[in-house]
Amino acid sequence: MSFWRTLLGRSEPAKPDLDALFGLPSAAFTLRAGVGLTPTGSGSVAFRAAEGAAFADIERDVTELLNAGEGPSVEQSTDDYGYTWLVLRPGAAQGATTGGEPSGGELVDTDITGLVTDLHAVNSTLEANGYGPSLLCSLVGFTDTRGRSVGLVYLYKRGTFYPFAPEGGQRRDNALELQVEASVGDDLPMEKDRSRWFPVYGAPGL
Repeated sequence: MSFWRTLLGRSEPAKPDLDALFGLPSAAFTLRAGVGLTPTGSGSVAFRAAEGAAFADIERDVTELLNAGEGPSVEQSTDDYGYTWLVLRPGAAQGATTGGEPSGGELVDTDITGLVTDLHAVNSTLEANGYGPSLLCSLVGFTDTRGRSVGLVYLYKRGTFYPFAPEGGQRRDNALELQVEASVGDDLPMEKDRSRWFPVYGAPGL
């Protein structure tokens, strides 16, 4: 069974709670202090794009709103399963002041609060317009000076998070995932069923 089919399984009732996303800034502080992981400033929202002009208009309006001013740049991509990802990356102004890595090798904080607000806006806009069932997950990327990457993945239909740490190819760093889970368990509602920690290899924003 594919990742998306498993994710969309109906064995559990939907329990979305978008406000859980606002726990990410606290989790980011905890991860930096305890694990050395810092947010990359990038995140993404995955959903099944619906047919018709109404959905296309909403999708366009959300993209234009987020691209306005000094907000994040927004890209769209489609994965091999036909799902659309809206990818939010630090805007030019933001990247010049808070992104990147200084010469000393220490990672610079990005605007995780602003990113979370924008991810919440994308999810809530689609939800408010009746497209909640199309939402799959949201992802926020983290990295460290050793080059390790971790995505905190929010499962919309379950209202829970889990860590995903790709390690090249089709491998994942299970030890790092467990370390992240233990670190942020007080900040975020973590997915207790680890069989639902689905790999999202190549996910945009990670």
